[in-house]
Amino acid sequence: MYESEKLARMTRTFTADDAWLFGSGAHTRLWDVLGALVSDEGTTFRVWAPNASAVSVVGDGNGWQPGVDVLEPDPSGVWRGTFNSYGVGDRYKFSVTSGDGVTRIAKADPMALAAELAPATASVIAQPNHEWGDEAWMASRSKANRYDQPMSTYELHLGSWRYEPGGYVAMADQLSEYCNDMGFTHVEVMPLMEHPFYGSWGYQSTGYFAPTARYGSPQELMQFVDILHQAGIGVLLDWVPSHFPTDEHALGFFDGTHLYEHADPKQGFHPDWTSFVFNYGRPEVRSFLLSSAHYWLDMFHIDGLRVDAVASMLYLDYSRQDGEWVPNDHGGNENLEAIHFMQELNRTVYSTFPDVVMVAEESTAWPGVTNPTDAGGLGFGLKWDMGWMHDTLEYLSNDPIHRRWHHDRITFRSEYAASESYVLPLSHDEVVHGKGSLLSKMPGDRWQQFANLRLLLGYQWTVPGKKLLFMGGEIGATEEWSHETELEWGLLQDPMHAGIQGWVRRLNELYRASEALHTVDRDPSGFQWVINDDSDQSVLAFLRKAPGAKPNLVVMNNTPEPRPGYQLGVPSLGSWRLLANSDDEGYGGSNSSPGEFVVATGVESHGQAGSVTIDLPPLALIVLEPLD
Repeated sequence: MYESEKLARMTRTFTADDAWLFGSGAHTRLWDVLGALVSDEGTTFRVWAPNASAVSVVGDGNGWQPGVDVLEPDPSGVWRGTFNSYGVGDRYKFSVTSGDGVTRIAKADPMALAAELAPATASVIAQPNHEWGDEAWMASRSKANRYDQPMSTYELHLGSWRYEPGGYVAMADQLSEYCNDMGFTHVEVMPLMEHPFYGSWGYQSTGYFAPTARYGSPQELMQFVDILHQAGIGVLLDWVPSHFPTDEHALGFFDGTHLYEHADPKQGFHPDWTSFVFNYGRPEVRSFLLSSAHYWLDMFHIDGLRVDAVASMLYLDYSRQDGEWVPNDHGGNENLEAIHFMQELNRTVYSTFPDVVMVAEESTAWPGVTNPTDAGGLGFGLKWDMGWMHDTLEYLSNDPIHRRWHHDRITFRSEYAASESYVLPLSHDEVVHGKGSLLSKMPGDRWQQFANLRLLLGYQWTVPGKKLLFMGGEIGATEEWSHETELEWGLLQDPMHAGIQGWVRRLNELYRASEALHTVDRDPSGFQWVINDDSDQSVLAFLRKAPGAKPNLVVMNNTPEPRPGYQLGVPSLGSWRLLANSDDEGYGGSNSSPGEFVVATGVESHGQAGSVTIDLPPLALIVLEPLD
């Protein structure tokens, strides 16, 4: 059990050791000593505002009157005071007077553990606590998060997955049942940190320690995680240390100075998101962010964090033109302070929580994202393979008659697949902002669109890398995702959409059962091309392998033309059994099949000891394994 579960949260003093850790960028548990802490003596408020000339608490305890409950500063820049008129559930903010004597809008507490329901912006005094029942999961999750284990993640936005009046708890009951039925091992929830603008989907966070009140209380979020854990489902959470919104009540210009953000807009303001950028060179800011990451992993038993927009942190010139950015001390475009922060983030997280997984959403070719920090890497456990996503969608969005001219798009990934530990994402980013749904990207008539989608999903599940699919992809959603409406669950009355769902269910079942498909992902020995040069017929074939496991042979026919009598090499003679066929009529296919078994002869082919001659279904992916 973690320290927070052994001891009730109490009003710890802000010691000299705390001040030193905070000021050196090494504090990872600031929620224990800053914010609003309730004890028998009253509620103690502590807030970092080193350049303020006065700070007072305003809230339910004093009728929102500034200058009544006055805080006193210490040399670390932390202001503090204890008052008896506040308790759990009360709303509050800090009235901050800057060094020039100007009192601006009252600020929400950066360390608040709860917040009002938006659009209200006050912090709420909370003592989140839950009687956990997930001991079995916590004792075994080190295996669930290991890189040689299957990891099939269902990404979702809680507010639009399925409308459920019961919030966190009711959604957890439905979600755990659904994920187990579908075979997903993990869920990844888009950011749940409090955010004022619902349309930001949580990526413009203001409450780095406060779960959004839109779906319930912090305790109910704990129950959400507990329910999923008891159902055997891991919970990953999106986390955004790259930028924060400019709302007046939030972190920006907190004490009358640029405290959390760079003062220079070339470093402290992001043009893409019109938001502030954290000053990673400031030790106290690093302590704040490290503590936020540790808080979710500790207090909420989160199994891992997906760190958003890593590329924007790595590059000083990210999405900026010449003259709009400031080079580092060596004249380069690398953000050395952000690199140091991310390395420290992963070092401290894996040291404290060795059984979690840290995932980078990093869209460039930055080297060593998932390499150890002591080898110069960033230290993440996994990295989203955005190149695979772009190349695969570009290839499959082409009319099949033209795919022969784009064959390198589908084969190129093998050139770099072993360079990082990858997740293959088909995320929310691919179905918003006019991009349409996955189904709508697919060319051809209705039947071909569904066949192409099954082909896409089959390819995702059989090439090396962990899997991530955004909600709706598994039912063949027809509309672009909107956070304002729930998924089109009624589509499942249509056999074609139900077929997509059945195909994903089968893929997860196969992926989890076959060691060849999940055990060896980064090592080149886990993948071998059989056919990657038949661009004329747009056919691909590859082997997935693992020590001591039967190999899986995956064959893709990327055109609507059946390929009867197609010969390809196999590593062993005898019977090969069909494990999966995306053209099965149960999945909405034409029911063309190579048969339940095919027999390999001793005729060498494609560098293999034997070969099989099979009938390839149209626009289909099949998986076979040797019978013996």
